[in-house]
Amino acid sequence: MPLQPCPICQKPVPPRPENTSQPFCSRRCRAVDLGRWLGEEYRVPDRQADEQEDELPSDGSNRGHDA
Repeated sequence: MPLQPCPICQKPVPPRPENTSQPFCSRRCRAVDLGRWLGEEYRVPDRQADEQEDELPSDGSNRGHDA
């Protein structure tokens, strides 16, 4: 079975008994990934925000509300 590539540098990743940084190839790549999460380079989509945007009137008017 071929080794999986590191998600950061694409080098082959040794199996867990030989590599405590799994699924990364090294502690460095693991730290790079953490830095990307902390720097907000990765984002998890907010489904609730998407659903709320779909409910807004498309013409920008406030229907049903007296001003």
